Amino acid sequence: MTDSLEFRSPGFRGEVREGPWRQMVPEALPLLADPSRARETLHWGRNYLWVTEVEVPGRGVESVVVKQFRHETLRRRVDRRLRGSKAERSWRVALALEEEGLPTPDPLVWIDTDRIDGPAFYVSRYLEGLVEARSIVRALNAGTEDESFPDLDPVELLSVLADLALALHEGGFWFRDYSSGNVLLDLEKRPPDPFLVDLNRARRLPRVGLSRRLRDLCRMPLERPEHQNLLLSAYFRGEPPRRARILYRLFHRSFHGRHRWKRRIRGRLGKVRDLLVPRKAYPHLPRPPSGASRRDRAVWDPLSDQPHQHAGRLDKLLVRLGDVRIHLKALRGILGAAPGLWSAYRRLQSELHAESVVFDGLGVCVRPRPEDPESLIRALEELGIRRVLLRLHPWAEEHGAEESLARELHGRGFDLAYSLPQRRELVRDLRRWRGAVEELAERFAPYGRHFQVGQAINRSKWGIWNLEEYQRLAETASEVLRRHRGVQILGPAVIDFEPHYTAAVLNWPGSHLRFDALASLLYVDRRGAPENTQAGFDTVDKVLLAKALAISGRCAAERSWITEVNWPLWEGPHAPAGRHVAVDEETAADYLVRYYLLALGTGHVERVYWWQLVARGYGLLAPGEDGLRVRPAYRALATLARLEGATFVGPDHTPEGLYLYRFRDEGRQIFVGWSREGSGRATLPESPQRTWGRDGEELSIPEGRDVTLGPSPRYFQLP
Repeated sequence: MTDSLEFRSPGFRGEVREGPWRQMVPEALPLLADPSRARETLHWGRNYLWVTEVEVPGRGVESVVVKQFRHETLRRRVDRRLRGSKAERSWRVALALEEEGLPTPDPLVWIDTDRIDGPAFYVSRYLEGLVEARSIVRALNAGTEDESFPDLDPVELLSVLADLALALHEGGFWFRDYSSGNVLLDLEKRPPDPFLVDLNRARRLPRVGLSRRLRDLCRMPLERPEHQNLLLSAYFRGEPPRRARILYRLFHRSFHGRHRWKRRIRGRLGKVRDLLVPRKAYPHLPRPPSGASRRDRAVWDPLSDQPHQHAGRLDKLLVRLGDVRIHLKALRGILGAAPGLWSAYRRLQSELHAESVVFDGLGVCVRPRPEDPESLIRALEELGIRRVLLRLHPWAEEHGAEESLARELHGRGFDLAYSLPQRRELVRDLRRWRGAVEELAERFAPYGRHFQVGQAINRSKWGIWNLEEYQRLAETASEVLRRHRGVQILGPAVIDFEPHYTAAVLNWPGSHLRFDALASLLYVDRRGAPENTQAGFDTVDKVLLAKALAISGRCAAERSWITEVNWPLWEGPHAPAGRHVAVDEETAADYLVRYYLLALGTGHVERVYWWQLVARGYGLLAPGEDGLRVRPAYRALATLARLEGATFVGPDHTPEGLYLYRFRDEGRQIFVGWSREGSGRATLPESPQRTWGRDGEELSIPEGRDVTLGPSPRYFQLP
């Protein structure tokens, strides 16, 4: 068996390979177990897998895969106590596979944390360019293998899968999860080289009988009988025994039918569970303070740069019921404002695009990068956007990095605005909140005059449970900020599309607040594309409704800003909204351009800020060991910024689902076109002289006036 060595260090224990990796223990353990160092997310679900880079003595930088196992439930904790963690079991199986010459990425180390409910980690070598068999099997089931994998022979693939299963069973391994997602393939080889992953369920037995062999084979989700027959024939080296065929089909039907029902039942039970039990927190999150009340169970999540609420839905419901008097007061304000709000909205709808507007107002949010401030400044300069919103943290003791950044941006001519978010401890302690706002106003007002008071006030994780709490918070901040000449106050910073909440704040009975501009955190990520609707409102309609709220609200001037928007990326716990709404980087870049065009094209929102410039999970740039990695969204926004100052004439008439936005700029006509989904043909007034893509790349000029539009916006310059 491969040489390995057990280790113990404060907070950790486990086993490591002999050789260079042995020299890294224990110093490297906290780094390997830290998801904030993830370079790439591989899987984001019940367990979390990521790629990270480590410096190996004598070998330089190596890429490794870290799989994090969670143990929050009683069942998993008992299982861990009796049989060891899943990380340890994965390690044992990997070493046994190596001993038998069976392929799996090299196991390097497994790590257990001291707490019985803490996470465990299994680390293996990262093999570049491998493809999950899952994608190929799905293509086989859909009949699209010729288009998706033209160089791959299905018979050859099924033979590889059968040979690997046979080698496992002959070696005494009952894998127990031999599914398409747990076999990785090197498609550069012919036949493809397979590698086994997700090893913790496997067992080694003196002999693997026919029933267990077929229970392994049936988990490969082949739907077509011809593919099932090919797999069985390759496994049995010819015509399979009649008993084997019967058992295979019984097991296949039973397993996949049961799997479908389990998913449905879990989905329904999950709704009940979510009501009664708090959502499971990521292992990196701190626990709520001991003895904390229902209102005080939020903690700060450093990976997504926002709070996490440990209180469950039942806890939240009980708090809301306790505040019912305040909610009824809010309802009176909403009902009183409704007629005027709807009248203003209908008027804005009828006047939409009746006149040309200047396309202006692109902005980006930032937080300091004290470890490398120059890279952030350089990235802002190269982006070409001059409006910056800097989020301050009033609960922090030190603001030196923020002040240095604000001073530098102001000196370079950037238009600077600020966000003043709250946390529960500040909501509860108004004296501390007042002192923090006084300090921040004194230090930062010389560099920018717009202050947003509050952050996502309709989300309890940000510390506000009812609107009386926000009224006290905002009135205190307003009293302090108004002492500074020229300062303008933005609010109330309601997040997502909840116009009733904004209406309640702007029409609160007896309120002395006055917002110089309405600030909205207008996310639409849970709806997918920005053209999709929510309660019948798409992005354009939501922008008009926000403007109508500003017009009709007693506490607001007739101005509207969007101070936060983004689409979360598929990057594990760094993405704040969860994996069900996360998108890939290309899709996020498409949505960014389309959102800005739709929103600013109304002429009814002054500014739109993207949150944020540098961040994992949602930023325009991704921080890394070697500096900042440019994402497609950064290039897309830099390209769109070239249109600032142009005149938006309005949308051209196009077939359903297609968009052509017409601009005039220094004697040129520029059209920006895209489709909501798929592709379609639209007609320009004239043949274009020049065409470029979403990220600024030059494209071939189409012949004639007809152009093909897809989800990624394209630019067409006409005479």
